[in-house]
Amino acid sequence: MAAGTIAVVDYGMGNLRSVAKALEHVAGGKPVLVTADPAAVAAAERVVVPGQGAMPDCMRELEARGLRQAVIDAAANKPFLGICIGQQMLFEHSEEGDVPGLGILRGQVRRFPADKMHTADGQKLKVPHMGWNEVWQTRPHPLWNGIADGARFYFVHSYYVAPDDAGCIAGTTDYGIPFTSACARDNIFAVQCHPEKSAQAGLALLANFIDWKP
Repeated sequence: MAAGTIAVVDYGMGNLRSVAKALEHVAGGKPVLVTADPAAVAAAERVVVPGQGAMPDCMRELEARGLRQAVIDAAANKPFLGICIGQQMLFEHSEEGDVPGLGILRGQVRRFPADKMHTADGQKLKVPHMGWNEVWQTRPHPLWNGIADGARFYFVHSYYVAPDDAGCIAGTTDYGIPFTSACARDNIFAVQCHPEKSAQAGLALLANFIDWKP
């Protein structure tokens, strides 16, 4: 495998082509490999785990394709970026389908509470949360370099992560309630939004990930 390879984990869920194309755009010639091969994930310099759809389906497909341990190992020892469900699966348990996650980060994945889904002036908010929203940075991090606090990113989700450890929260967003929209610990950075769909702010985050040396 070429030096500096960025592996995008293909477990059959998510818009992998969009993620790969966005990474290629900012990679500066580093190879981007979409792969379902655990050995290729293990050999890559950096690993990106995207995901769309339902958490039970994502966890089932990750297991069925033999990628579960490869993702756990990557999250333990190399620059790792989780996107959308790729963030949620890092946690211990999801209310969506009542399924366990990978347990890499402590905490739960919760559904937006129906009784809280309204604006400050009482207008009803739809679930899923879909569209552009602000991400407020709770602490400095190399992946925020060059990205304004409160920059807008694109979201599509009905569930959000609720970490047990507030120290791993790197960004928050408001949608009826404040929720954690970015997490960081050691070599792991994970976001609920879709940076590949988030114009310049999203491309900046991906470029920062490619240059990141945890």
